[in-house]
Amino acid sequence: MNRFEKVFARPGHKALVAFVTIGYPSVATTLETVPKLVEHGCDIIELGIPFSDPLADGATLQEASYLALKQGVNPDECFRVAAQLRPKVEAPLVFLTYYNPVLARGQEKFCRDAAAAGIDGFIIPDLPPQEAEDLEAHGCREGVSLIYMLAPNSPDYRIKIAAERGSGFLYLVSLTGVTGARSALPKDLEDFVARVRKITPRPLCVGFGISTPDQARRVARIADGVIVGSRLVQLMKEGDERKLLSWIDEMRAALDGVASSEQ
Repeated sequence: MNRFEKVFARPGHKALVAFVTIGYPSVATTLETVPKLVEHGCDIIELGIPFSDPLADGATLQEASYLALKQGVNPDECFRVAAQLRPKVEAPLVFLTYYNPVLARGQEKFCRDAAAAGIDGFIIPDLPPQEAEDLEAHGCREGVSLIYMLAPNSPDYRIKIAAERGSGFLYLVSLTGVTGARSALPKDLEDFVARVRKITPRPLCVGFGISTPDQARRVARIADGVIVGSRLVQLMKEGDERKLLSWIDEMRAALDGVASSEQ
C-alpha cells in the first residue's frame, strides 16, 4: 500500500491537502512549516515548484512563485527541499509543476530525481492525459503517481481518460478559472462531483477557492478530500505561525465533523 492508498483507506476520513510554494517566503520557512502542517492534520502536501508563467494560478500564488524565483529557487533547489522534508513527514509529497521544468530536465530524469527525493506524485496543470503517456511510463517505473486535474466543463470522455490513466487521486477544480480564496463556491459544485462519481471510484479531492471551514465542510460532504492553497499562502506571507496553524486546526475540525456525522 503506497502513501496515497494509506490516506484514503481510512474509513470515513476526509483528506486535508495543503499547498505551499517552495521557497516562499523562504526555503527555511518551507522546511519549518511543512512538518507542522502535517502535525496539525494535513494528510497530503503539495509542493509548488516556482514557475515564471503559472497560468492556472491567481494573484496570490503568482506573487509567491515570482518572489521565490527572485530568491533563486529553481528545480534543483526544489528537489533538495523535498529530500530534506521526506524523513520528517509520513504524508505523501506531491510536486505541482508546469510541464516546462519537466521537459527541460528530461522526463526520465525528472521522475528519477523526484523518486530519489521522496516525491509520491506530480500535478501538472498544463499537461493533459492525452499527451502524458511517456511521463506516465517513467513515473510508473519510479513509483511516482500522475494526478490529473478536471474542471467543471470537462466532458465525460476526458474524465474517463483521467481516471483510467492517473493514479493517487483526481484533482477536481471547483470552478472554471484560476486559484484564489473566494467568498463563495459555485452553486453547481455538487453536480460536478456527482458526475465524476458516476464515472470512477477513484478518490476525489476538490480545490480552488476553499478558504473557510464552512466551505471545507460543504466540499467534504461530497468529496474525499479538500485542497487549500491560496489562503494558506496568504497566512504564510503574514508570518504569524500561530494564526496559520489555528486556521489549519479549524479546517481539520470541519472535515472531521463531517466524517463523524457520516458514520
